[in-house]
Amino acid sequence: MSVLPSRQGLSGAEVLDRRESAGGEVVLRRRGGHCEVIVNGCFLMDTVDGRSERLLVRAALDELAAVARPSVLIGGLGVGFSLAHAAAEPRWARIAVAEREAAIIDWHRTGPLGAFSAGALDDPRVEVLHTDLVEYLAGPGERYDALCLDIDNGPDWTVGAENDRLYGPTGLASAAARLNSGGVLAVWSAQPSAAFEQALREAGFTGVRTEEIVVERGVPDVVHLARRA
Repeated sequence: MSVLPSRQGLSGAEVLDRRESAGGEVVLRRRGGHCEVIVNGCFLMDTVDGRSERLLVRAALDELAAVARPSVLIGGLGVGFSLAHAAAEPRWARIAVAEREAAIIDWHRTGPLGAFSAGALDDPRVEVLHTDLVEYLAGPGERYDALCLDIDNGPDWTVGAENDRLYGPTGLASAAARLNSGGVLAVWSAQPSAAFEQALREAGFTGVRTEEIVVERGVPDVVHLARRA
């Protein structure tokens, strides 16, 4: 990766790399031994606590207990907690991960985030798709038994307005079309959303429920779960 000279910001965070992309500026910072990703000046994710990202994958797999060797699409790569958790589970037969930011993929392959994805990108079951998830789901392609989506901060709190499409009727229809019959949609969110639960039902999903993870800031992270009928 193209590493910038280390420098401390007013926030006490050390800038490791900064890239310009189609979606704007993407910055990797280190703070107190942890990494964090900032997009267009807004905090997006960090490596402090990956419990809810792991729950995203674990809950989807639990819902697929009757499927011997399921497949999963993870969107996006982020700091790697979801992918590493999936790769550690031998039941997954195929693991695809969609990430639109080339910088984030680079930071996993050759940079500091590789410590958190724990070599998962080298797993023969794993395919990294450098693509925009919303566009990928809307296009033609193969189906999966599970979609585990961790895009932006969730349905009610997006940094990039273009990500709003994923959580509306068109995006949910695209997600359903990419699921096998009985397949599971798992969606990470930085806060609970009753409106998104209703949107899932209106899109034809069944078994809609929400699992919460208590975090230090007070509002729990959640995973919304639903099935394609």
